[in-house]
Amino acid sequence: MNMGFLLLAFNQIANNAGMLRYTSGGNFKIPMVIRGPGGVGRQLGAEHSQRLEAYFQAVPGLKIVACSTPYNAKGLLKSAIRDDNPVLFFEHVLLYNLKENLPETEYLLPLDKAEVVRKGKDVTILTYSRMRHHVLQAAKQLEKEGFDPEVIDLISLKPLDFETIGASIRKTHRVIVVEECMKTAGIAAEVTASINDRLFDELDAPVLRLSSQDIPTPYNGTLESLTIVQPHQIVEAVQKMMTLRV
Repeated sequence: MNMGFLLLAFNQIANNAGMLRYTSGGNFKIPMVIRGPGGVGRQLGAEHSQRLEAYFQAVPGLKIVACSTPYNAKGLLKSAIRDDNPVLFFEHVLLYNLKENLPETEYLLPLDKAEVVRKGKDVTILTYSRMRHHVLQAAKQLEKEGFDPEVIDLISLKPLDFETIGASIRKTHRVIVVEECMKTAGIAAEVTASINDRLFDELDAPVLRLSSQDIPTPYNGTLESLTIVQPHQIVEAVQKMMTLRV
């Protein structure tokens, strides 16, 4: 029950699950869900603190989903099970203790849609998984300071929901991407590049990335917390963003 060991099956996931439907000319479907916990926990050490979503971002044929609440975890997992394609379903080890009242009736959530968690007009904050909660914590402080951030939970890491992302950027014209993934070649790197490719003329300031440090996660608790993005850094990034221009 740890996504760190997913790398032992990288060949099967990438060369088989991701490609077999294409290489068989559509004769085979791959209705497979791979789920499990990952992310930086409470002193689980480097091998059990992996964030592997970016490892699979470049593999054709995969869908990648990161749940962040009990509600979307249930709805997304049901949709993933019903999908005829391989779905990597990332859960965060520190979100298993969240509680929420869920509908008694069955519901499904789309695997390719982001969620606007908080509407705002000053700056778009794109995030996913556990960082959704860090961003919302920062948003409360920012609101007290007079800022009005829009918070979007990406949920679908592949494909990215650029309809939702684009609509927000055309409104705020400023973007910060907050992730727990590594900064080098992480999810935020792909999101930033895609925004610059598609929406550069909409930006009033360069896209800011807040990501984990490019080091193995330390076992020491204090050092561990220093490697990932904290709410106060998000607040500072928004304050900085509001003074930047292209």
